[in-house]
Amino acid sequence: MIEIYPASSRYTANHGWLKSNFSFSFAEYYDPANMQFGPMRVLNDDWVAPKRGFGMHPHSEMEIVSIVLKGYLEHKDSGGHSAVTTYGEIQRMSAGTGIYHSEMNPSVEEGVNLLQMWFMPDEAGLAPSYEQTQFDLQKLKNQLFPVVTKNPSSNEVAHIHQDLTIYLSEIDKGETIHFEQRAGRRVFLMVLEGNVQLNDQYQLSKRDSARIMNVPKLTIEAEENVQLMLIDLP
Repeated sequence: MIEIYPASSRYTANHGWLKSNFSFSFAEYYDPANMQFGPMRVLNDDWVAPKRGFGMHPHSEMEIVSIVLKGYLEHKDSGGHSAVTTYGEIQRMSAGTGIYHSEMNPSVEEGVNLLQMWFMPDEAGLAPSYEQTQFDLQKLKNQLFPVVTKNPSSNEVAHIHQDLTIYLSEIDKGETIHFEQRAGRRVFLMVLEGNVQLNDQYQLSKRDSARIMNVPKLTIEAEENVQLMLIDLP
């Protein structure tokens, strides 16, 4: 089964300094039919104005992954961690038993666009932790490169406390990539830039997404230069 979610179907919130698109029920947007996809609970596509952001606030029992697409994001938390993230880096925070953090745009001129995702952990009561990783952008070229997974094989890949893998890819026009879905697994696919053909049947454009179950083989063909994210989920 492949369910397509056009970008226009997302809930949009505009607070002036913050513009958000919610792929799942979140904050003032409540939809009991759209609460999660497997352990994936939140995907917010946020734009934050210069020198603005989210002040210190608490989280618990959630794995939080932030991917900056444009600009810079400054993180601080009650565990003493402080870092600035941009494209080519991943920020993973395990809220565990409880942590406070802030996420701010440090730039005085440039807005920041980021994807923030929440995943339910595979066990409760974890100690809070923070991790920032950096990867070689060339490894995204015309292939799916894992940037977050449960059992990372290098320091370019962030660790997460859940049986999932987040892949990023940059596909040249006319190129095709393939993914095999294991039995009983889910796939969440989002086109970040460009247009693709999925399994020669579905066309997805910028910020369109697909939720996929029981489809053993996926073929993704780039109709123009494409940037995308694919998440393999239990």
